[in-house]
Amino acid sequence: MKKWLKIAAWSLLGFGVVFLLLVAQRAQKETIVSKPKIIIHVTGENAFLTKNELYIRLKRKGFVFDGQQREKLNTSAIEKYIQSMSEVKTVKVFSSIGKGWKIEVLVRKPIARIFNTFGETFYLDEDGIIMKSSNLHTARVVVVSGNIKDRIHSKSVKEIINNPTLKSIQKLDQVYRISIYVCNDPLMQSLISQIHLKSNGDFVLIPLVGGQKIIFGSANSDEEVKDKFEKLKLFYKEAIPFEGWNKYEEISLKYKKQIVCKTVNGYTEEKEN
Repeated sequence: MKKWLKIAAWSLLGFGVVFLLLVAQRAQKETIVSKPKIIIHVTGENAFLTKNELYIRLKRKGFVFDGQQREKLNTSAIEKYIQSMSEVKTVKVFSSIGKGWKIEVLVRKPIARIFNTFGETFYLDEDGIIMKSSNLHTARVVVVSGNIKDRIHSKSVKEIINNPTLKSIQKLDQVYRISIYVCNDPLMQSLISQIHLKSNGDFVLIPLVGGQKIIFGSANSDEEVKDKFEKLKLFYKEAIPFEGWNKYEEISLKYKKQIVCKTVNGYTEEKEN
């Protein structure tokens, strides 16, 4: 008899626990969630997405609304939608017990703004990914113009580099190599304001100081880009202090182990490196 009583008691306890769990689960689903806590991580000074802008986008898409019950909160869909934004690098959406939930976003860092021959403008980020331009935000980065045929929906730099066919017809990988060097080098970042691609395939750098053009040529590898910029920095260190900023009309880095300069008077000078 006592044995059956114990079994009955444990059974009732088990049913009671299950019942309470079901009630708690139902109550959790019917809980009205609060406004999400949004955290935006930005590398550098250019924030292309703010907390308020993100929240407004979520409301417009119907992901969040007043009086929203937890069972209507689709965190997976929200995460997928935010990840699809060109300015977003990574996103995590967290949901906790009760009313609270959180969105954490890492925003991409732009390194160059590109104006192509089709009238489009877009940014290139530090990972070689294309970012759409924004009417609300601009970035203080180097401007790229000229004979740029790459479109706003072009492949990423990594895809171009790994595809010989794309490398032969697109210039985005070369734009990236020059831009990322300028972005990461304090001297070049303060000096170079614009990159221009000529119809013959040569890149030209436009400095903020002085009226000269810097003929960079191609940028087919990281080693080539580094070598040319090292030559340029050495030139600015050893020649410019003695010759002055306004002596030269053109500085060419196209040739190995030397810099060819054209003065404003039309003379050509070759400086060994």
